[in-house]
Amino acid sequence: ASGRAKGFAFSRYKNVAAYVALVAEVEVDLAPRLTRVWCAVDAGQLINPDGARNQVEGGIIQGASWALKEQVRFAEGAIASDGWETYPILRFSEVPEIETWFVGDPHAPALGIGEVTQGPIGAAICNAVARALGARIRDLPLTGERIAAALLAQG
Repeated sequence: ASGRAKGFAFSRYKNVAAYVALVAEVEVDLAPRLTRVWCAVDAGQLINPDGARNQVEGGIIQGASWALKEQVRFAEGAIASDGWETYPILRFSEVPEIETWFVGDPHAPALGIGEVTQGPIGAAICNAVARALGARIRDLPLTGERIAAALLAQG
């Protein structure tokens, strides 16, 4: 199965800080590829807009890497992922186009922005993959093997 789809996620960071809404667009063939992300953040008054953008977009990239690639492997009860040379992470060539908007009120108190996008980007990617395939994968990372297993289980 293959396809292109979008998925949505919304979150409030640590239930007391910034709000974020994300849309992730994926292409799915043998494995999913994140092609584009739209992100809207309400962090109240932005103290450092450039720093906030870097934090938000960096979190999208790191969270996407977790959802699509990263996995500690075990063999015989021990960690087999023992070197950065072989540990799978998102490569520069795989970084999606990201559009970010800050929609907060400049007169409102500043809200913590920290790692606001790292969790919900995974949810948005998973929702997009489920929409593209018609099958939901409940374990990360979203590997080709897991996609094949989900499609086989679906029948």
